Amino acid sequence: MFIPLHDHNRLEHVPFPYVNLTIIALNVVIFFLFQGAGETEAVGASSLSYGLIPVVLFDIRDLAPHLQVLPDWMSLITYAFLHGGFMHLIGNMLFLWVFGDNVEDAMGHVRYLIFYLLCAAAGGYAYAILDVNSEVPLIGASGAVSGVVAAYLMLHPRVKVWVLAFGRIPLRLSAQWLLGAWVLYQVVNAVISGDSQVAWIAHLGGLAAGAILVIFFRRKDVPLFDRNLS
Repeated sequence: MFIPLHDHNRLEHVPFPYVNLTIIALNVVIFFLFQGAGETEAVGASSLSYGLIPVVLFDIRDLAPHLQVLPDWMSLITYAFLHGGFMHLIGNMLFLWVFGDNVEDAMGHVRYLIFYLLCAAAGGYAYAILDVNSEVPLIGASGAVSGVVAAYLMLHPRVKVWVLAFGRIPLRLSAQWLLGAWVLYQVVNAVISGDSQVAWIAHLGGLAAGAILVIFFRRKDVPLFDRNLS
């Protein structure tokens, strides 16, 4: 396992990545204040009201009236701000902390926010369309974060990233090897996981959306694939 810690990639266009930091803060606040810091009953209740449930999204079944808080389509966004446990939250937010600021820098604040939400929706929709009759709620920022990872990989494959290998060995790797391996891991698990609780297909939906959208959402003067590096 490789845990990203820091990238050597300074910001060029925005002085402060406040959208990325706000997204991280929102996820943390929601987890501790509205999900009881992972308390089982609170997580379960929030997952039903704000998680993405395919059978509800496609109007095959309705939620109980006391659980119906928002229009069904909004779950394509709200699910991405919920997490099932502390490690689930930390894992997603760490990737967002390391890689999200440079993607925001490449796009600008408003476009980055739209990009992030679209990647979340794409990941959620991919999960839902795979089994429209599923009653299992999807929660977690993984789909949106996968989109950020895909964008970073297309923008900065040659940037060096400090990682912690196997939880203890510090290594400095190129993003193309680190994130390329991470993408491959998602694809392999999506193929072999079957009915795994981890919604790998949501990761792939976010990855695909991020790879496509970054082409159109980046600033005109920001090249792909680190073409500005000698």
